[in-house]
Amino acid sequence: MTQDKQATRVAALVGATGSGKTALAIALRQRHGLPIEAINLDALQVYRRLAAGTAKPDAAERAALPYHLLDCAEPTEAMNAAHFAALADAAIAEVHSRGAWPLLVGGTGLYLRAVLRGMAEIPEVAPELREQLAQEWQERGAHKLHTELASVDPVYAASVPAANRQRVLRALEVWRATGRPFSQWHQEHAAQPDRYQALITVLEPPVDVLRARIETRARAMAAPLLAEVAALLSGDAALAPDAPAMQALGYRDAVAVLRGDQPAEDFADRLAHAHWLYARRQGTWFRALDAQLRLRGEADDAQRFAAALTAVF
Repeated sequence: MTQDKQATRVAALVGATGSGKTALAIALRQRHGLPIEAINLDALQVYRRLAAGTAKPDAAERAALPYHLLDCAEPTEAMNAAHFAALADAAIAEVHSRGAWPLLVGGTGLYLRAVLRGMAEIPEVAPELREQLAQEWQERGAHKLHTELASVDPVYAASVPAANRQRVLRALEVWRATGRPFSQWHQEHAAQPDRYQALITVLEPPVDVLRARIETRARAMAAPLLAEVAALLSGDAALAPDAPAMQALGYRDAVAVLRGDQPAEDFADRLAHAHWLYARRQGTWFRALDAQLRLRGEADDAQRFAAALTAVF
């Protein structure tokens, strides 16, 4: 870590999907006049052509608050935390160059950790090994590969759902390439100092409020998501069903519905349930986060957050 980064201040507004992060960030700029610029911290919103299932800020929201790292990757690109951190470094430097305040906004905890703490320096993995594991995922299935991961790296496997293709395969490829558990690399890295001085704020609405928001939003996105995925899978620029972006929450199930592998009738129900389970996992992660400020979605949140930001920047 460089001395420049040690002296660089950033802020982060994180929380589960549907918690109201975008609205709060906009209020900071519009109602309180703070010179903030948002840096997207959502693993799905980086992808171009994905909109219906990602809850990206719309045109009006982007006009109200400058946003960085939206639509910055192709759906065929395997975005990872290290790559994202490099993009975020550049965005943070750009925002600071204008005298503005960088505010990381989103719910992908791994990406937050990558920006603030950096990533373990794991050796490169041969493309052939990555391709072999991708083939095994198709042939052996998620459960068997997750079971294999649990046998060689129970610490990491306990934190990763079996259906999370990218993280399960990443941990297995590191194990097979280095003979060391993925979690061990990260434990060694944990002793390193932070890369930035950060004010971390977690937005945590009451559970009943959050669940109602998620139910409403997920059900509203069901039909548009099916239409979007149908378009993504067709035409001259058609995506393959196994493209990295198509493994995202909701998109994989939409592919299954369109293929006839899952019923269409209860897609909205399953989508709402999947989003709620995801929000619960996010909540577990963010409750363990060492945050300076925790907000409940109350009327004075923007004022409290604005005061904290002003004290930092």
